Amino acid sequence: MKQRFPENFLWGASTSAYQVEGAAITHGKGLSQQDFINNNRSEKFGFADTSIASDHYHHFKEDIRLFKEMGFTSYRFSIAWSRIFPKGDHQVNEEGLQFYRDSIAELKANDIEPIPTLYHYDLPWPLVEKYEGWLSREVVEDFGYFAKFVVNEFKNDVKYWITINEQSIIVQYWTQKCYVPEKYQNQNQLRYQINHHMNLAQALAVKYIHEVGGLAGPALGYAPVYARTCKPEDQLAALNANDLRNFYYLDVYFKGYYTDAAFNYLKQHQLAPEIFDDDETLFSQNISDFLAVNYYDSQCAHACPEGADHAWSGYNLTGKKGDMSGFETHPGFYQMCPNPELRTTDWDWAIDPIGLEIVYRDLYTRYRIPFMITENGLGARDELTSDGKVHDDYRIAYLREHIAATQRAMGLGVQVLGYMPWSALDLLSTSNGYNKRYGLIYVDRTDDDPKTCQRIKKDSFNWYKKVIASNGTDLS
Repeated sequence: MKQRFPENFLWGASTSAYQVEGAAITHGKGLSQQDFINNNRSEKFGFADTSIASDHYHHFKEDIRLFKEMGFTSYRFSIAWSRIFPKGDHQVNEEGLQFYRDSIAELKANDIEPIPTLYHYDLPWPLVEKYEGWLSREVVEDFGYFAKFVVNEFKNDVKYWITINEQSIIVQYWTQKCYVPEKYQNQNQLRYQINHHMNLAQALAVKYIHEVGGLAGPALGYAPVYARTCKPEDQLAALNANDLRNFYYLDVYFKGYYTDAAFNYLKQHQLAPEIFDDDETLFSQNISDFLAVNYYDSQCAHACPEGADHAWSGYNLTGKKGDMSGFETHPGFYQMCPNPELRTTDWDWAIDPIGLEIVYRDLYTRYRIPFMITENGLGARDELTSDGKVHDDYRIAYLREHIAATQRAMGLGVQVLGYMPWSALDLLSTSNGYNKRYGLIYVDRTDDDPKTCQRIKKDSFNWYKKVIASNGTDLS
């Protein structure tokens, strides 16, 4: 018998500010590091920039009406730091603040639970110019001020707060998710130093959220790591990879300290962050309440000899299978590799709904915390047909299998609060522009031409509407 979702289960979807809002440097908003990064990628690869994106800033009421029509009871989005504090200081952009007041009021009026993310990569650019952003410990105080301000502003309207998005992804792809001056890009210890500063900032955000009676959780890009073979060496490599790629982040959030094996490996290879005496005290005093899981795929690892060259995660820029630029290698610890047992998307991401079930089961046993899915989806080249339709059966199949995995895990006792896949509507992909789409709602634009950003319901829109109306009992 299928596990029934509870009546208060949060059904919805997700976006982030810089990828969907547009109005990147208008209406009082300041430039963020992500605007700068995406503008550079736009010039280099021809992708859209952040100036218009999906123009949610001017379409938010229309978008929320569509969310309501789909049946959403929740919506995960982010609040752009540089829209509230354009210079990164304490000078408020009232117009930007009013945009989020209006958005949250509109969500509440439509019985949709607002679930804001405090940080989704968009550090104000003036803080990069002032002290090189997350490379400096100074950023912790500035983020703390921003977090406290926003939490106090919306404390009466928001129950669940997401603190920082995808610290593990930031470590792996740091020049896409942070602005890192070229002179530092071969100093890989700084990846973990940035992460440590984010951990301090995350703990402060949890502190301020708890002070107003809210619930706090990080959003982590999580992929379980399997061993390539049954060889003991490969099993150990998978254990090592999970420690460094996954538990190194989660143990700070939910135990208050770094994972021993991973931290010792980093120390041995001069990669460990500089830590002050009271840092882990701050972690341990501000434990998160839930985990927001961003799950797309699983990973695979095998043993790696000591003499191998160190390498970081690659990515597929073209959407042609097999164009992955490389795999992460930590000499003597593990090497990532493709999993021959799984099919992939055109961007070489493994499709593995059972992997999500493994994530639930494994992490619930380890931490005994509730989860919400805040990203889960299939990136694809959607085709708008001549009669104005988007037939995305591949997306429906992907979502159906992952919702079924959630049901199975809940049937064995795992607590899941909600399911908010990526993404509510098509938005700007940092790596692939509008060539790679995730939305339940089609945004009619290309990388070259923003057109009017007309909203068009995909087949997945109508399917998800039926799923929500049945509270997950009808996945057909």
